[in-house]
Amino acid sequence: MGTIAGRSGFSRDDLPGLLAAVVVCELAGIVPAFLTADDVAGWYTTVQQPAFTPPDWVFGPVWTTLYLLMGVALYLVWRGERDRLALGAFAVQLALNASWTLVFFGMQWPAGGLAVIVALLAAIVATIALFARVDRRAALLLVPYLAWVAFATALNFEIWRLN
Repeated sequence: MGTIAGRSGFSRDDLPGLLAAVVVCELAGIVPAFLTADDVAGWYTTVQQPAFTPPDWVFGPVWTTLYLLMGVALYLVWRGERDRLALGAFAVQLALNASWTLVFFGMQWPAGGLAVIVALLAAIVATIALFARVDRRAALLLVPYLAWVAFATALNFEIWRLN
């Protein structure tokens, strides 16, 4: 069996599971984004933004990449020990991630979004700690996600404060 990515340790047999894990994570972003697209195009354009808000075009590529990394991390834990606590923590943070979009954009509620994203931040930290017990690579793959959500938390806070 040849490996998919050299030293990654993935074989062709891993491809269906790996793709499924990535698709699950990508859908956690795509579905809420689709459901709130009108709110982003309407309400969000009227919201006062902090000076450090990135240009709109940054968000799509960043989130797509982060969901890809999350999917790979999920698969590493799934194919490893299948630690129920680690996988449960991952499911919680993924649900909070999707919920944030619905609360912040869909409900047009920055204060509610702030509560969700703070819980998300804590859930990501817990997931990283639990993933590290199973596969250190999986934990490391979530570090950019943690950094971005920390930044998004600051953005959310400032939007709440300014509006």
